Amino acid sequence: MDRLRIDKWLWAARFFKTRSLAAEEIGKNRVQVNGDIAKASREVKAGDTVAMRMGPLTRTVTVRGLSGQRGPAPVAQQLYEETAESLAAQAAFREMRRAGIEPALAIEQGRPTKRDRRELDGAVRRHTDWDSRWSASLPPEDDER
Repeated sequence: MDRLRIDKWLWAARFFKTRSLAAEEIGKNRVQVNGDIAKASREVKAGDTVAMRMGPLTRTVTVRGLSGQRGPAPVAQQLYEETAESLAAQAAFREMRRAGIEPALAIEQGRPTKRDRRELDGAVRRHTDWDSRWSASLPPEDDER
């Protein structure tokens, strides 16, 4: 086998869990082969360069082998070789995420905690006289005609 469809190769190399997910990402123009946007039917051969945008990162790999069936991870890792630039970008991204702030600490609003809810309910009861404000009866008319 000297050529293989890109969607099948991405699935066999374990970049995507299913072939349809690989084809979907290819359809969204997130995969390039040798600098050209790929279609799912595009065939790859050993030596081709495949660039995949996965989230905020772009992974660039060189095809080393072809396999028409999905095998264990150690075998799948032999099908490609990641470029040095791609590995450096991944390391920089991991370091940036590690050094960044905790996302949960940035949340200022959202669903109130039980304590917050009790404080809100107490404030509403203290500042509003609900019984007199919301009555089903009509207010008395002051002016008689």
